[in-house]
Amino acid sequence: MLHSQFNPRRIATGSVWDLLWLGIFFQPQPEPRRALLLGLGAGTAVTQLQSLFPKIAITTVEMDPIHIQLATRHFGIDSSRANIHQGDAREFMSEYQGLPFDFIIDDLFAGTAGTPSRAVSCSSEWLSALTRCLTEDGILSINFADLKELKASGVRAAVGIRKRFKKVYGFRHPSLENVIATLLPMDSTPADLRAQISSEPILAKALRSHHLRYQVRELKSR
Repeated sequence: MLHSQFNPRRIATGSVWDLLWLGIFFQPQPEPRRALLLGLGAGTAVTQLQSLFPKIAITTVEMDPIHIQLATRHFGIDSSRANIHQGDAREFMSEYQGLPFDFIIDDLFAGTAGTPSRAVSCSSEWLSALTRCLTEDGILSINFADLKELKASGVRAAVGIRKRFKKVYGFRHPSLENVIATLLPMDSTPADLRAQISSEPILAKALRSHHLRYQVRELKSR
């Protein structure tokens, strides 16, 4: 089980939280204005996004009130740019009628006997619920406990010709089992991603110092 961490002097944590948002840099010069984070934890991803994108407004949904307390008291979340809902993510998604988001992170996990697994099955119906809340050029990032869990999901079936998403990439940290699937509405390559990261001084520095570590490969549709 991973525990949230954040150093305000260094955006990249060197762990899985970096991979939740790294896929946004498949876009050239990304400037997400509205993001949705399902599963707040202690708020690492929120503080990272707020540091990277000063104009971003984040909506987050978290079931556990203790996590919300930790995030707001100890992790430096800017509450003026973060709207935190305590409750069930499935209910939130089914009832949401607001403006669409241009970036959605699904980080919904539960621990069973110390072993993490997704709290909400990533079925085609769940993917449709997430997609309904995305802008046309929005990006979707979904955390899976491992490659087996990802392969059992509906992710790869949602990608292809004449479908909403054109490419899906899997991000992994060299020493972790998690796979973060990033679904893109456009064609983009790992070389495009690397070039964009390298053009961002704070991320380029993290890459050179090995504080930002990732492996990425395309996941073919089935």
